[in-house]
Amino acid sequence: MHLQDYDTKTRFQATLLENHRITAEQSKDEVRELTLEIQQPNFQFDVGQSIGVLIPGPHEFGHDYHFRLYTIADIPSSDSASVQQIKLCVKRCFYIDEYSGEQYAGIASNYLCDLKLGQQIILTGPYGLPFEVPENKSADILMIGMGTGIAPFRAFVKHIYKTLGGWQGKVRLFYGAHTGLEMLYMNDVRNDFSNYYDEETFKAFQAISPRPHWAESGDLAQSLQIQREEIWHMINKSDTHVYIAGHEEIRNMLDQAFCQIVGSKEKWNRKKAELEAGKRWVELIYES
Repeated sequence: MHLQDYDTKTRFQATLLENHRITAEQSKDEVRELTLEIQQPNFQFDVGQSIGVLIPGPHEFGHDYHFRLYTIADIPSSDSASVQQIKLCVKRCFYIDEYSGEQYAGIASNYLCDLKLGQQIILTGPYGLPFEVPENKSADILMIGMGTGIAPFRAFVKHIYKTLGGWQGKVRLFYGAHTGLEMLYMNDVRNDFSNYYDEETFKAFQAISPRPHWAESGDLAQSLQIQREEIWHMINKSDTHVYIAGHEEIRNMLDQAFCQIVGSKEKWNRKKAELEAGKRWVELIYES
């Protein structure tokens, strides 16, 4: 779906409780984690879903609101049945006009990053398919993400080990970034995944770009190639689930990487179709 296709008629307010930078100050990327309190009876969401943010205008082309989606970066948390807290992972974005060459601030990301404690914003949703947890705790789970695509995986891993507990299948996370400074929830500022390094079934693989000044989000393909034997074994199991999250460029990159792992484009297309048909391949793709 494109953003204009989403139904935003159901709206509710949220109050900002916390706003923390989760990338190091010397990092060129500013990524912040926002904690929002929602006083909306019966508000519920599942891991992997996104929330809509409506930024009041007026905006270009006569729009009263500017609409953007952000993946919820934690499991549900509430103090009562009518009060819910959610966390959003937001990267401050800037765009270059292809005609003038001028730089412009992203409307939604800068609006959210600049919010002050106590301010209220308008939300809508939640949207999207959740990352369903396999019924059998011995099932394997493969997660691959780039950039802020780590947000739903942070919630998913926390859900598996803290909420459910006793997970017996392999849980593998592959995460790509420009440099170690851009690693979210795996850096010196916030390292949430360190809570699970002692779990026998959990392993995380960081993919750092060999050319950090290029428009690459980490050499995920190489990282997957190094672990290709285990990955191929996992994918061939009948109960393995694969979850993808990141910018739209990740889709083509992974298709190329898996074609090399499998040995041919035709063989990979058959395997991917099999996974998709069984709802065991789920993509959460962010548009530009």
